[in-house]
Amino acid sequence: MPYSDAENKSWVLSKVAEIAPKTVLDVGPGAGAYGKLIKESFPQTIVDAVEIWEPYLEQFKLHSIYDRLYVRDAREHTSYTYDLVIFGDILEHMSKEDAVVLWEKVKGQATYALISIPIIHYPQGESEGNPYETHVKDDWTHSEVLETFNNVVDSQAFNVTGSYLAKFK
Repeated sequence: MPYSDAENKSWVLSKVAEIAPKTVLDVGPGAGAYGKLIKESFPQTIVDAVEIWEPYLEQFKLHSIYDRLYVRDAREHTSYTYDLVIFGDILEHMSKEDAVVLWEKVKGQATYALISIPIIHYPQGESEGNPYETHVKDDWTHSEVLETFNNVVDSQAFNVTGSYLAKFK
């Protein structure tokens, strides 16, 4: 599904307010929930996105939400030089090894990163013809996320999702 669970959105918004990023990259925006959230609350913030599934651009009118859109796999994207990079319900769509490699790439370029990820067994297959909606690793736990992704300075475990803020610089 190109949508994310709403239970963590106020926590995410409070963290964005705390760090006050001027630039944000939303990785795998789907329907654009995080982009909308940030643009509505902080309209001066530049919010870009990397989306692998091109049909979502038109389907969810992502051009009206984001300042710049990059259509490619996040693992192949090269520029993560943003104040904040958001992994909103995206890391479960790749192997743990790929998620760690991507994290290390972002860690060397971004100032902060925010992860939102299901922390319960959450299998999901293709959705609306999009094979990238499949959860490759569908069994993350709160403790496993904390053990896997370094530099986390704040986190909150909700019923379905966990949210994690990391600081790199």
